Amino acid sequence: MGAVGTAGLMTAEKFVSLPVPDHGRPWNLVDGEVVVNSASWRHQEAADTILVALRTWSQAAAGRGSAGSTIDVQVDERNVYAPDVWWYSVDRLPSADAPAPYPMPDLAVEVRSPSTWRHDIGAKRVGYERHGLRELWLVDTEARTVLVFRRTRPGSDGFNTSLELGESEALTSPLLPDFSLPVLEVFALD
Repeated sequence: MGAVGTAGLMTAEKFVSLPVPDHGRPWNLVDGEVVVNSASWRHQEAADTILVALRTWSQAAAGRGSAGSTIDVQVDERNVYAPDVWWYSVDRLPSADAPAPYPMPDLAVEVRSPSTWRHDIGAKRVGYERHGLRELWLVDTEARTVLVFRRTRPGSDGFNTSLELGESEALTSPLLPDFSLPVLEVFALD
């Protein structure tokens, strides 16, 4: 399932006021349109592998921030994204009792779903870049690659580095000292 028709464009304020199902909110607001995420087995396995690796790294030493999955991140008045995986540095971590929507994380991970991939590589990538995300990983479960977009300097106007990592390479980041996840492991349960 892709975009859900609405009577006009929805605002972020209206979107975050919608009731959240018990199993979580499986949708994003992209350019005022509600986009439903229909996650596949591949999608969930890849997201879980990255989440576990980031959480393990974060918890291995003090001051490494926190990683998690699927929270509402308000980008602007017409966009609320729910990254599949996110990471906040310790100095930008929202308080545990902060209400949604949350500020832009330092790192966002979007994993390919048939219903959302065009948004992930298009409007959402542009939105993340325009609104200050420091690094974005787009995990393509079909091509078995990870597209990495990052700012090499805080405050850069946009992503000024882009990489395409294949199965023989590893996910690393200047934001995550000593973190390394072989791309092959992201797709190991495929």
